[in-house]
Amino acid sequence: MAENKASEYTEGTPCWVDAQLPDLEAGKRFYGELFGWTFEGRPTGAVRALKDGDPVASLARKTDGRLPTVWTVSFSTPDADGLCARIRAAGGQVVAPPAPLGDLGRTALVTDPEGAVFSLWQPGTATGFGRRHEPGTFAWVQLYARDTEAANTFYGDLFHDALFGEGADPGFGRAPVSEVFAPEMPPHLLVHFAVTELEPALEQVARLGGRTQVPPFETSYGTAAVVTDNQGASFALLRR
Repeated sequence: MAENKASEYTEGTPCWVDAQLPDLEAGKRFYGELFGWTFEGRPTGAVRALKDGDPVASLARKTDGRLPTVWTVSFSTPDADGLCARIRAAGGQVVAPPAPLGDLGRTALVTDPEGAVFSLWQPGTATGFGRRHEPGTFAWVQLYARDTEAANTFYGDLFHDALFGEGADPGFGRAPVSEVFAPEMPPHLLVHFAVTELEPALEQVARLGGRTQVPPFETSYGTAAVVTDNQGASFALLRR
């Protein structure tokens, strides 16, 4: 399913995911076996993950051991500078201002008012996922927030057309932290990857050195389970 055109991504649509890992080679082995990904190098020093030859994610080696080992979602925008200004005005923060990645596009790292971290992507030659919403690819991102009403207002104002416009298929939901995690868990965005069946996928996660963080539970968008990889990065598996 080719979806690698900028026109596919209304501002606020999840268009890319990347992981920051201590050991890039270990990450390639883990995700290569779990999702059937292959990898190619990029000028940025990261590797791009491919599913059946189409781009689906990227993995990068952490440059600072103090940084978290995480999956981060990027939301598409035609104007990263303008969106950063709107995020600041709405109470969020700009952690890293928009910067070019060669001719691929421009990226920025930001937070919402509660501190949940996400990225922005202004496309150049790279517009986003080549495949999504199928096994081994991005399926959903869920924000776990302390105040879901405030989160709906913040993201609804920023990404109104992607979330609520005619024919919207946002792939992005909001829920209270306490719905799935302990109340003390910080607000965060959790990337979901599609799988055909959950139990075999969870067994494979364990075999590859990961663990199940939250066992399968029902949601409005499918059955999910939260796991960590063999280096501690959390993500979710989703069966629809």
